[in-house]
This record gives sequence, C-alpha cells and structure tokens, in this order.
Amino acid sequence: MKVQMNCRAGCGACCIAPSISSPIPGMPEGKPAGVRCVQLTTDNRCKLFGRPERPAVCINLQPSEDMCGCSDAEALMLLARLEWATRP
Repeated sequence: MKVQMNCRAGCGACCIAPSISSPIPGMPEGKPAGVRCVQLTTDNRCKLFGRPERPAVCINLQPSEDMCGCSDAEALMLLARLEWATRP
C-alpha cells in the first residue's frame, strides 16, 4: 500500500534519478536518468513548481513513502532502482 506524504523540501531526488521523456523548459528532449533537471536550483528546489510550464509528468508525480523513503539519499536510491527496473 502506498502511503501518501508531503514532499521533503530540498530533496530533489525526483528531479535527478528518473528519466523524463517529455520536454522540460531548457531540456526540449527531456532528461536522462541520473542527470539533474536544469530547472532544479542549487538548493534542490524546482523553479517551475506551481507554474503552467511544469511538465505534466512532474505535476502528476506524488511523493510516497515507498518512493521517497526516510531521507533524500534513500529517495535517490529508491528512484534509481525503480528507473532501472522499468527501463525499456
């Protein structure tokens, strides 16, 4: 069962670990797994949060304990593992 949770401010794991195939402002081809999104600030906050140009995939991603774990480092590990397990 997925436990819904609030996003940890300054984590940024979902903006680094997974690949994103849809266009992102500044990354028209999307982004590969393990690459920081160009919209991620140095303190790991999304510059597009709450803005209409934020990609739908990012808007629809909901933090959960099984995806985010208990720390930023665990979130990176879990998301990287999920990316690897679901790669084509």
